Amino acid sequence: MIDIEVPGRAHYRLGYLLLDVNGTLALDGRLIEGVEQRLTDLQPLIAVQLITADSRGQQQAIDTRLGMQAVRIAARDEARQKAAFVRQLGRQGVCAIGNGANDAQMLRDAAIGIAVVGEEGLAVEALTAADIVAPHINAALDLLLNPMRLAATLRR
Repeated sequence: MIDIEVPGRAHYRLGYLLLDVNGTLALDGRLIEGVEQRLTDLQPLIAVQLITADSRGQQQAIDTRLGMQAVRIAARDEARQKAAFVRQLGRQGVCAIGNGANDAQMLRDAAIGIAVVGEEGLAVEALTAADIVAPHINAALDLLLNPMRLAATLRR
């Protein structure tokens, strides 16, 4: 669990990290360099969950490489399914990271939503739904590995 006191905002006890895959962790179906090591470093601190419609058909290879099993959702109404999964986990304990329009409600519903500007870009809906915008997935994951940075960004 990642325990963060954010002055003027809240005390967060984050038990889950929910990550969109395509466009966030992977580009064109391939894991972005640096992600694997950061997720390995995060796993003792927080339960890492991947969520995907597997639009690139590469999720099995990503799962094998990471030693994880992503939650598969239907390739329709993805936004609703992702948000429902946040609620199932218990939104007050979830940090979510994504970049697409279909991630916006997930980012909004999570205790902390981080939007990532990647090579695919960042949907305006995700931008406005997020608490934080990171320039790259590795920078977003580093915020969780260094929670004082997260607190510094969110404090009021």
